[in-house]
Amino acid sequence: MKLVTFEQSGTRRPGVLLDDGIVDLAAQGIPSGRNGDLLEIARGGDEMLARIQSVAASTAARVPLAQVRLCAPIIEPGKIIGIGLNYIDHCREANLPVPSVPVLFAKFPNSVVGPDDEIVFSRRICKEVDYEVEMGFVVGKRAHRVKEADALSHVMGYAIVHDVSARDLQFRDAKQWDHGKSCDTFCPWGPWLASRDEVPDPQVLDLRLLLNGKEMQRSNTSNMIFGVARLVEFLSESITLEPGDLIVTGTPFGVGFSRKPPVYLKDGDECVLEISGLGTLRNRVRELP
Repeated sequence: MKLVTFEQSGTRRPGVLLDDGIVDLAAQGIPSGRNGDLLEIARGGDEMLARIQSVAASTAARVPLAQVRLCAPIIEPGKIIGIGLNYIDHCREANLPVPSVPVLFAKFPNSVVGPDDEIVFSRRICKEVDYEVEMGFVVGKRAHRVKEADALSHVMGYAIVHDVSARDLQFRDAKQWDHGKSCDTFCPWGPWLASRDEVPDPQVLDLRLLLNGKEMQRSNTSNMIFGVARLVEFLSESITLEPGDLIVTGTPFGVGFSRKPPVYLKDGDECVLEISGLGTLRNRVRELP
């Protein structure tokens, strides 16, 4: 299923995206999060997903896609955990050693925006704002000390995430990654959350990023150093993962700061991110004084 949060007439509701429109899950008695999003569905686990699948199959009513705006699938994830340096070619372009264990950082919920929302930053605060295409996954079942063999059963679904990064904030002082990663609007994601059954193997997905129509990044999730199952195992050893948490799995070669000369986002730029089976995420950049 393609699970979405959509807005119509100023109200957000959870839905299932089909070829001929959206099934309004709230209208069918499915609970939504306090932001009208998919958070309560995530908390309902596999039983809730089975219920939704039945509801979507038996409901004739559709909301036309042209009448709604798609939002981030979960507006305020409890945790957003980023994985740094998770592609060998990205380690090389950053001139950093390949990590022996996953490198973690946080993106805070204030950074979340959805499809077609603007990425906004002020040049008074940061000037070196970079793009990063990444696959993200949402936790669907509480994970505490989970073994790799069972890890994927704790995943609700997968989505495209844009890990926008202010490099001048990230690398200054004591290299505080969280600051440069967590500015407002620096975590666009969506356009939908593909349920786990739609992505039987998350390590075979093509991903790419286009900046103003020019391809800047292209890779495959098979090139990740630490795959999804290993990440769930590693994280859950010390950090209990809760339903609705968003894990962002790293970016491949081609980011802006490593280019010569560097390429940073500027006012009016359009970023288009694509991952096979997960759709297209499109956002424009607005630069403030």
